[in-house]
Amino acid sequence: MSSRGESERGFEVDQTNHSVIVGEKVVVKWLTPPAPLPHPAPDVFAHLTSVGFTATATPYASVSRRAEDGSESLLALVTAYLPGACDGWEWCVDEAVSRGTSFATDLGALAADLHAAMATPSAAFPDPVRQADVVRAGESPWSLRAGEALGEALALTDGEDGDWLAERADALRAELAPLASVRATPLIRIHGDLHVGQILRWRDGYAVIDFDGNPTVAGAAPFQPAARDLAQLTTSLEHVGQVAIRRRGADPEMIAGWSEAARATLESAYLARLDELGRAALLDRSLLRPFEIEQECRELVYAARHLPRWRYAPMGVLRSRYR
Repeated sequence: MSSRGESERGFEVDQTNHSVIVGEKVVVKWLTPPAPLPHPAPDVFAHLTSVGFTATATPYASVSRRAEDGSESLLALVTAYLPGACDGWEWCVDEAVSRGTSFATDLGALAADLHAAMATPSAAFPDPVRQADVVRAGESPWSLRAGEALGEALALTDGEDGDWLAERADALRAELAPLASVRATPLIRIHGDLHVGQILRWRDGYAVIDFDGNPTVAGAAPFQPAARDLAQLTTSLEHVGQVAIRRRGADPEMIAGWSEAARATLESAYLARLDELGRAALLDRSLLRPFEIEQECRELVYAARHLPRWRYAPMGVLRSRYR
Protein backbone atom coordinates (compact mmCIF):
# COMPACT_ATOMS: atom_id res chain seq x y z
CA MET A 1 0.00 0.00 0.00
CA SER A 2 1.42 3.38 -0.94
CA SER A 3 1.93 5.87 1.85
CA ARG A 4 -0.62 8.60 2.32
CA GLY A 5 0.15 12.28 1.90
CA GLU A 6 3.71 11.93 0.55
CA SER A 7 3.08 11.99 -3.19
CA GLU A 8 0.83 14.53 -4.82
CA ARG A 9 -2.86 13.75 -4.88
CA GLY A 10 -5.80 15.17 -6.73
CA PHE A 11 -9.30 15.81 -5.52
CA GLU A 12 -10.48 14.19 -2.25
CA VAL A 13 -7.33 12.31 -1.27
CA ASP A 14 -7.25 10.90 2.26
CA GLN A 15 -5.85 13.96 3.97
CA THR A 16 -7.18 12.87 7.34
CA ASN A 17 -7.72 9.11 7.31
CA HIS A 18 -4.72 7.15 8.52
CA SER A 19 -3.81 3.71 7.16
CA VAL A 20 -1.57 1.26 8.98
CA ILE A 21 -0.10 -1.95 7.54
CA VAL A 22 -0.11 -4.77 10.06
CA GLY A 23 2.21 -7.73 9.61
CA GLU A 24 2.38 -7.25 5.84
CA LYS A 25 -1.03 -8.91 5.72
CA VAL A 26 -3.76 -6.41 6.50
CA VAL A 27 -4.35 -2.68 6.23
CA VAL A 28 -6.31 -0.88 8.94
CA LYS A 29 -7.72 2.42 7.75
CA TRP A 30 -8.65 4.60 10.71
CA LEU A 31 -11.28 7.19 9.87
CA THR A 32 -10.30 10.48 11.47
CA PRO A 33 -12.69 11.71 12.56
CA PRO A 34 -14.95 8.64 12.84
CA ALA A 35 -17.74 8.65 10.25
CA PRO A 36 -21.40 8.53 11.28
CA LEU A 37 -23.23 5.33 10.42
CA PRO A 38 -24.71 4.35 8.07
CA HIS A 39 -21.55 4.59 6.00
CA PRO A 40 -21.42 3.27 2.42
CA ALA A 41 -18.26 1.16 2.65
CA PRO A 42 -19.43 -1.81 4.81
CA ASP A 43 -22.54 -2.38 2.70
CA VAL A 44 -20.65 -1.97 -0.57
CA PHE A 45 -18.01 -4.46 0.60
CA ALA A 46 -20.71 -6.95 1.58
CA HIS A 47 -22.40 -6.54 -1.79
CA LEU A 48 -19.26 -6.84 -3.90
CA THR A 49 -18.12 -9.91 -2.00
CA SER A 50 -21.47 -11.62 -2.48
CA VAL A 51 -21.58 -11.00 -6.25
CA GLY A 52 -18.00 -12.17 -6.77
CA PHE A 53 -16.20 -8.91 -7.53
CA THR A 54 -12.58 -9.51 -6.54
CA ALA A 55 -10.68 -6.58 -8.07
CA THR A 56 -10.34 -4.84 -4.74
CA ALA A 57 -8.50 -5.32 -1.48
CA THR A 58 -10.37 -8.16 0.20
CA PRO A 59 -12.50 -6.70 3.03
CA TYR A 60 -12.07 -8.40 6.39
CA ALA A 61 -13.86 -6.32 8.99
CA SER A 62 -15.16 -2.94 10.10
CA VAL A 63 -14.87 -1.42 13.55
CA SER A 64 -17.63 0.77 14.94
CA ARG A 65 -18.78 2.17 18.27
CA ARG A 66 -22.05 3.23 19.84
CA ALA A 67 -22.17 6.46 21.84
CA GLU A 68 -24.21 6.98 25.00
CA ASP A 69 -26.84 8.83 22.99
CA GLY A 70 -27.33 5.77 20.79
CA SER A 71 -25.58 7.15 17.72
CA GLU A 72 -23.08 4.90 15.94
CA SER A 73 -19.91 5.74 14.06
CA LEU A 74 -17.45 3.85 11.92
CA LEU A 75 -13.94 3.84 13.37
CA ALA A 76 -11.94 1.72 10.94
CA LEU A 77 -12.00 -0.60 7.95
CA VAL A 78 -9.75 -3.66 7.72
CA THR A 79 -8.76 -5.01 4.31
CA ALA A 80 -6.09 -7.24 2.81
CA TYR A 81 -2.64 -5.84 2.18
CA LEU A 82 -1.76 -5.90 -1.54
CA PRO A 83 1.97 -6.58 -1.98
CA GLY A 84 3.84 -4.03 -4.04
CA ALA A 85 0.85 -1.75 -4.42
CA CYS A 86 1.10 1.90 -5.44
CA ASP A 87 -1.69 4.21 -6.54
CA GLY A 88 -2.30 5.96 -9.82
CA TRP A 89 -0.74 9.25 -8.80
CA GLU A 90 2.50 7.30 -8.96
CA TRP A 91 2.26 4.53 -11.54
CA CYS A 92 0.01 6.42 -13.97
CA VAL A 93 2.34 9.43 -14.04
CA ASP A 94 5.10 7.01 -15.05
CA GLU A 95 2.85 5.79 -17.87
CA ALA A 96 2.24 9.35 -19.04
CA VAL A 97 5.95 10.15 -19.13
CA SER A 98 6.68 6.96 -21.07
CA ARG A 99 3.62 7.49 -23.34
CA GLY A 100 2.15 4.15 -22.31
CA THR A 101 -1.59 3.68 -22.89
CA SER A 102 -2.13 -0.08 -22.73
CA PHE A 103 -3.00 0.23 -19.02
CA ALA A 104 -6.14 2.15 -20.00
CA THR A 105 -7.66 -1.02 -21.46
CA ASP A 106 -7.37 -2.68 -18.06
CA LEU A 107 -8.80 0.34 -16.26
CA GLY A 108 -11.77 0.58 -18.60
CA ALA A 109 -12.57 -3.09 -18.12
CA LEU A 110 -12.12 -2.76 -14.36
CA ALA A 111 -14.59 0.15 -14.19
CA ALA A 112 -17.11 -1.77 -16.29
CA ASP A 113 -16.74 -4.87 -14.13
CA LEU A 114 -17.32 -2.74 -11.05
CA HIS A 115 -20.48 -1.17 -12.47
CA ALA A 116 -21.82 -4.52 -13.66
CA ALA A 117 -21.21 -5.88 -10.16
CA MET A 118 -22.98 -2.91 -8.62
CA ALA A 119 -25.95 -3.62 -10.91
CA THR A 120 -26.20 -7.26 -9.80
CA PRO A 121 -28.75 -8.02 -7.04
CA SER A 122 -27.53 -9.23 -3.65
CA ALA A 123 -28.82 -9.52 -0.11
CA ALA A 124 -27.19 -6.16 0.64
CA PHE A 125 -28.58 -4.47 -2.50
CA PRO A 126 -31.64 -6.45 -3.62
CA ASP A 127 -32.81 -3.65 -5.95
CA PRO A 128 -29.53 -2.36 -7.43
CA VAL A 129 -30.79 -0.67 -10.62
CA ARG A 130 -33.28 2.18 -10.63
CA GLN A 131 -34.43 4.78 -13.13
CA ALA A 132 -33.95 8.52 -12.88
CA ASP A 133 -37.09 10.60 -12.60
CA VAL A 134 -37.68 12.27 -15.96
CA VAL A 135 -37.23 16.06 -15.84
CA ARG A 136 -37.85 18.11 -18.98
CA ALA A 137 -36.80 21.75 -19.32
CA GLY A 138 -36.45 22.08 -15.58
CA GLU A 139 -33.90 22.09 -12.80
CA SER A 140 -32.93 18.50 -12.11
CA PRO A 141 -30.97 17.63 -8.96
CA TRP A 142 -27.92 16.97 -11.14
CA SER A 143 -28.22 20.40 -12.74
CA LEU A 144 -28.52 22.10 -9.36
CA ARG A 145 -25.53 20.18 -8.04
CA ALA A 146 -23.38 21.05 -11.06
CA GLY A 147 -24.46 24.70 -10.99
CA GLU A 148 -23.48 24.96 -7.34
CA ALA A 149 -20.06 23.48 -8.14
CA LEU A 150 -19.50 26.03 -10.90
CA GLY A 151 -20.64 28.87 -8.65
CA GLU A 152 -18.25 27.80 -5.91
CA ALA A 153 -15.38 27.40 -8.36
CA LEU A 154 -15.96 30.92 -9.69
CA ALA A 155 -16.17 32.38 -6.19
CA LEU A 156 -13.13 30.58 -4.77
CA THR A 157 -10.69 30.78 -7.68
CA ASP A 158 -8.80 34.06 -7.50
CA GLY A 159 -6.06 35.87 -9.39
CA GLU A 160 -5.34 35.33 -13.07
CA ASP A 161 -6.96 31.90 -12.98
CA GLY A 162 -10.11 33.40 -11.52
CA ASP A 163 -10.26 36.07 -14.22
CA TRP A 164 -9.77 33.45 -16.94
CA LEU A 165 -12.49 31.27 -15.43
CA ALA A 166 -14.95 34.15 -15.12
CA GLU A 167 -14.49 35.02 -18.79
CA ARG A 168 -15.55 31.48 -19.70
CA ALA A 169 -18.36 31.10 -17.20
CA ASP A 170 -21.05 31.22 -19.87
CA ALA A 171 -19.30 28.53 -21.92
CA LEU A 172 -19.06 26.33 -18.84
CA ARG A 173 -22.74 26.86 -18.03
CA ALA A 174 -23.61 25.84 -21.60
CA GLU A 175 -21.64 22.60 -21.08
CA LEU A 176 -23.70 21.86 -17.97
CA ALA A 177 -27.04 22.69 -19.63
CA PRO A 178 -27.86 19.09 -20.69
CA LEU A 179 -28.23 18.21 -17.01
CA ALA A 180 -31.33 20.42 -16.73
CA SER A 181 -33.38 17.84 -18.64
CA VAL A 182 -33.10 14.26 -17.43
CA ARG A 183 -34.31 11.22 -19.31
CA ALA A 184 -34.97 7.74 -17.91
CA THR A 185 -31.33 6.96 -17.24
CA PRO A 186 -30.41 3.86 -15.21
CA LEU A 187 -29.04 4.58 -11.74
CA ILE A 188 -26.78 2.34 -9.69
CA ARG A 189 -24.67 2.65 -6.58
CA ILE A 190 -21.44 3.98 -8.01
CA HIS A 191 -18.00 4.29 -6.46
CA GLY A 192 -18.57 8.03 -6.22
CA ASP A 193 -14.91 9.00 -6.00
CA LEU A 194 -13.35 7.05 -8.86
CA HIS A 195 -10.03 8.53 -9.94
CA VAL A 196 -6.64 6.97 -10.66
CA GLY A 197 -5.54 7.52 -7.06
CA GLN A 198 -8.16 4.97 -6.04
CA ILE A 199 -6.74 2.32 -8.36
CA LEU A 200 -3.78 0.39 -7.08
CA ARG A 201 -1.35 -1.39 -9.33
CA TRP A 202 0.01 -4.31 -7.34
CA ARG A 203 1.73 -7.66 -7.77
CA ASP A 204 -1.32 -9.35 -9.28
CA GLY A 205 -2.81 -6.52 -11.34
CA TYR A 206 -5.16 -3.67 -10.48
CA ALA A 207 -7.52 -3.09 -7.57
CA VAL A 208 -10.02 -0.33 -6.88
CA ILE A 209 -10.19 0.88 -3.28
CA ASP A 210 -11.85 3.38 -0.91
CA PHE A 211 -15.60 2.92 -1.27
CA ASP A 212 -16.30 5.79 1.10
CA GLY A 213 -18.27 7.96 -1.30
CA ASN A 214 -17.37 11.49 -2.25
CA PRO A 215 -16.41 13.37 0.92
CA THR A 216 -16.87 16.76 -0.73
CA VAL A 217 -20.52 16.31 -1.76
CA ALA A 218 -22.73 16.44 1.30
CA GLY A 219 -25.88 14.35 1.12
CA ALA A 220 -25.23 12.90 -2.34
CA ALA A 221 -27.86 10.37 -3.38
CA PRO A 222 -26.40 6.84 -3.28
CA PHE A 223 -27.89 6.00 -6.70
CA GLN A 224 -26.20 7.85 -9.57
CA PRO A 225 -25.56 7.39 -13.30
CA ALA A 226 -22.58 5.21 -14.14
CA ALA A 227 -21.41 8.12 -16.32
CA ARG A 228 -20.45 10.07 -13.19
CA ASP A 229 -17.80 7.50 -12.25
CA LEU A 230 -16.52 7.21 -15.81
CA ALA A 231 -16.30 10.98 -16.21
CA GLN A 232 -14.25 11.31 -13.04
CA LEU A 233 -11.94 8.49 -14.05
CA THR A 234 -11.25 9.89 -17.52
CA THR A 235 -10.69 13.43 -16.26
CA SER A 236 -8.23 12.07 -13.72
CA LEU A 237 -6.10 10.87 -16.64
CA GLU A 238 -5.87 14.48 -17.76
CA HIS A 239 -4.84 15.48 -14.25
CA VAL A 240 -2.12 12.83 -14.42
CA GLY A 241 -0.90 14.55 -17.57
CA GLN A 242 -0.76 17.90 -15.78
CA VAL A 243 1.23 16.30 -12.94
CA ALA A 244 3.66 14.86 -15.49
CA ILE A 245 4.16 18.31 -17.01
CA ARG A 246 4.56 20.09 -13.69
CA ARG A 247 6.56 17.51 -11.73
CA ARG A 248 8.37 15.51 -14.39
CA GLY A 249 9.01 18.12 -17.07
CA ALA A 250 6.98 16.27 -19.72
CA ASP A 251 6.31 18.04 -23.01
CA PRO A 252 2.79 19.58 -23.02
CA GLU A 253 2.10 18.65 -26.65
CA MET A 254 3.17 15.07 -26.03
CA ILE A 255 1.00 14.91 -22.92
CA ALA A 256 -1.99 16.30 -24.82
CA GLY A 257 -1.71 13.44 -27.28
CA TRP A 258 -1.18 10.91 -24.51
CA SER A 259 -4.21 12.12 -22.58
CA GLU A 260 -6.44 11.93 -25.63
CA ALA A 261 -5.25 8.44 -26.52
CA ALA A 262 -5.48 7.14 -22.94
CA ARG A 263 -9.00 8.54 -22.51
CA ALA A 264 -10.18 7.04 -25.80
CA THR A 265 -8.66 3.65 -24.96
CA LEU A 266 -10.22 3.60 -21.49
CA GLU A 267 -13.68 4.58 -22.70
CA SER A 268 -13.58 2.09 -25.57
CA ALA A 269 -12.56 -0.73 -23.22
CA TYR A 270 -15.26 0.27 -20.75
CA LEU A 271 -17.97 0.20 -23.42
CA ALA A 272 -16.72 -3.08 -24.87
CA ARG A 273 -16.74 -4.80 -21.48
CA LEU A 274 -20.19 -3.47 -20.58
CA ASP A 275 -21.50 -4.77 -23.89
CA GLU A 276 -19.82 -8.12 -23.31
CA LEU A 277 -21.53 -8.35 -19.92
CA GLY A 278 -24.91 -7.39 -21.35
CA ARG A 279 -24.89 -4.11 -19.42
CA ALA A 280 -24.41 -1.54 -22.19
CA ALA A 281 -27.58 0.28 -21.14
CA LEU A 282 -25.94 1.35 -17.87
CA LEU A 283 -23.99 4.14 -19.59
CA ASP A 284 -25.74 7.29 -20.79
CA ARG A 285 -22.98 8.88 -22.88
CA SER A 286 -24.83 12.20 -23.13
CA LEU A 287 -23.97 12.79 -19.46
CA LEU A 288 -20.21 12.34 -19.80
CA ARG A 289 -19.26 15.84 -20.96
CA PRO A 290 -21.33 17.79 -18.41
CA PHE A 291 -20.15 15.51 -15.59
CA GLU A 292 -16.55 16.07 -16.72
CA ILE A 293 -17.01 19.85 -16.51
CA GLU A 294 -18.66 19.54 -13.11
CA GLN A 295 -15.72 17.44 -11.96
CA GLU A 296 -13.20 20.10 -12.98
CA CYS A 297 -15.21 22.65 -11.00
CA ARG A 298 -15.07 20.36 -7.98
CA GLU A 299 -11.33 20.00 -8.40
CA LEU A 300 -11.03 23.79 -8.20
CA VAL A 301 -13.21 23.92 -5.10
CA TYR A 302 -11.13 21.19 -3.49
CA ALA A 303 -7.93 23.04 -4.31
CA ALA A 304 -9.24 26.28 -2.84
CA ARG A 305 -10.40 24.65 0.38
CA HIS A 306 -7.82 21.98 1.01
CA LEU A 307 -4.84 21.86 -1.35
CA PRO A 308 -4.07 25.20 -3.08
CA ARG A 309 -1.09 23.85 -5.00
CA TRP A 310 -3.39 21.42 -6.82
CA ARG A 311 -5.16 24.21 -8.73
CA TYR A 312 -2.73 23.97 -11.61
CA ALA A 313 -4.14 20.55 -12.62
CA PRO A 314 -7.82 21.41 -13.23
CA MET A 315 -6.85 24.81 -14.59
CA GLY A 316 -4.42 23.15 -16.98
CA VAL A 317 -7.17 20.84 -18.22
CA LEU A 318 -9.68 23.66 -18.63
CA ARG A 319 -7.19 25.89 -20.42
CA SER A 320 -6.45 23.09 -22.85
CA ARG A 321 -10.17 22.73 -23.60
CA TYR A 322 -11.03 26.44 -23.89
CA ARG A 323 -8.16 28.11 -25.68
